[in-house]
Amino acid sequence: MTDSAFTAWIGRGEEAHDQLSRNLIKRIAATFGEPNPAHGSPLPPLWQWCFFQEPVAESGLGADGHPARGGFLPPADNRNRMWAGGRVEFFEPLKVGGEATRVSTIKHIEEKHGRTGALLFVTVQHDYLQDGVLAIREEQDIVYREPTPPKLTSGEALPTGDWSEPVEPTPTLLFRYSAVTFNGHRIHYDWPYVTETEGYPGLVVHGPLIATLNLRAFCRANPEARVKRFAYRGVRPLIAPQTFETGGRIVAPGKAELWAGNADGIAQKAEVEFD
Repeated sequence: MTDSAFTAWIGRGEEAHDQLSRNLIKRIAATFGEPNPAHGSPLPPLWQWCFFQEPVAESGLGADGHPARGGFLPPADNRNRMWAGGRVEFFEPLKVGGEATRVSTIKHIEEKHGRTGALLFVTVQHDYLQDGVLAIREEQDIVYREPTPPKLTSGEALPTGDWSEPVEPTPTLLFRYSAVTFNGHRIHYDWPYVTETEGYPGLVVHGPLIATLNLRAFCRANPEARVKRFAYRGVRPLIAPQTFETGGRIVAPGKAELWAGNADGIAQKAEVEFD
């Protein structure tokens, strides 16, 4: 498709309603090894990604396990889909047990050409509302790339941080995160598919899972901080079950830089603004 054909998708929107069910939240908490948040308490940062997933029958899925393209998102045939990064603003906490709405709008589509071939970037804005109040605004960057060998090293060593936490991305953790987010993308659980079709050496750790653990490490190290903005960008994939590290450092009053990676270099970079 041409760029002009892709622009027909800009401005498309959809709305999803969900209850921040205590039953699902118990499963999310178990996945992360966290205490179960009480009814009415704030939903932990980035746990909203486990909700608002519209179920699609298996007959409506593409070969990669994602919903077939050409509905809300534009078709990008014969390309591999990745969650590349995003920016999140936190205004009010979502409350456990309450009903909420996510309003999604395609804001930008752009085709770029790099060393690995053509890349289609799609930016989607998600507004999360509860009781008519905007709680979270997010811009999600999705990239569709032509099938090429994945980049597995970044050449950028992990910095020395003010804090760090090791993470062992077991296949069970990846399966459970796929389950609580209702994410059928086969690169996270289907060994023959991810190694033979998409060319990775093993199961790929979810980008949003890395981001959630990265921000959790910041919150643990800075328990008095109130997160206002969080921006993150994938640099390269992390492959299970190789242990990786989430870490960060305060770089200025109210600002921190975060990262995740291992001996092969940084895999995800992030920035936090906080009070």
